[in-house]
Amino acid sequence: MALPTLHALEDCADWSKTVEPFLPQLYALPEKLVHAIANRESLLKLYVETNPLVSGFAISVFLGAVFLVIAEVNRNYSQVDRCWSLLPTLYIGHFTAWARLAGVPSQRVDAALLFSSVWSTRLTFNYWRKGGYNVGSEDYRWELIRQRVPKFVFHVFNWTFISFIQSILLFLLAAPAYSLLLSTEFESELTAADLAYVAVELGLILTEWFADQKQWDFHAAKKQFQESGKVAPGYTQAEVQQGFVSSGLWAYSRHPNFAAEQSIWFFLYQWSCYATKSLYSWTAVGPSFLVLLFQGSTWLTEAITAGKYPGYRDYQSKVGMFVPKTFSPYKPSVAGPKVIRTSELAKKFEQKKQK
Repeated sequence: MALPTLHALEDCADWSKTVEPFLPQLYALPEKLVHAIANRESLLKLYVETNPLVSGFAISVFLGAVFLVIAEVNRNYSQVDRCWSLLPTLYIGHFTAWARLAGVPSQRVDAALLFSSVWSTRLTFNYWRKGGYNVGSEDYRWELIRQRVPKFVFHVFNWTFISFIQSILLFLLAAPAYSLLLSTEFESELTAADLAYVAVELGLILTEWFADQKQWDFHAAKKQFQESGKVAPGYTQAEVQQGFVSSGLWAYSRHPNFAAEQSIWFFLYQWSCYATKSLYSWTAVGPSFLVLLFQGSTWLTEAITAGKYPGYRDYQSKVGMFVPKTFSPYKPSVAGPKVIRTSELAKKFEQKKQK
């Protein structure tokens, strides 16, 4: 039996009824997999007969091992980063595929897959245009950590957090889809509330897109000014010399894109709670850990930024990290950075060319 026998909608969020009974399948799965391959039995049959939460978790552990080996061989620790925008959607797709093969209604999971596919497409594109898929590219923060801790400590960090824990986290972000799948036994058709959750998710993805696009445009304008001394339309010289974006959504939140990212997975969890008529469930583990992860990574990012740009401390004091402190947009407390005359900057570039 691959799915639990449940008697009420609320049971779909109960760990003791939906997860614990299938833990023995997890322990037995490696042996069954080897046996199926050795005897040329149907892997598809094994897939359908295995609880989808168990098989999804097993895949995340296996991928963690793959990430570990590739990272250590190449001494590049952004292997999970390259798959970050894809794996949650692939896991939700796994629940959808399993439901179809098992003949279980999947409308709610299909709806989750819809918004998740849009999320993956947008985030993958943004990561690609930043050069994330270039050969040898790596998140600069991993190098910073490597420089500050003993070598063996960083390897332990990779063996645990970077490779395995992050891989499992990406599965746990999709785990609420398991509760959605179970709920279809009692409510197989999409409701107005389900469509509302999808609309909210798409709205959050759109917010994330606007925030990332604003940041992209700003850094393009800053690069143009640094290379040619010309200020791009829509910006002032003081803004580009400031060094960091602080207008648009960024005037109200220091990381509106991160805020939207965390909200996307929190709302998937909330959707699963609504679908199972539960105030909370074990599937909160994924989005909760994601919030903690963003707290740590954002603190490190901001520490680096504050060290590069003098005005960032003022920005931090007035604008919330994720949630706005006020409805008023950010305005610097003091005059912007010293303005360099464009003619002087152009003269410097001419001198460099002559050399």
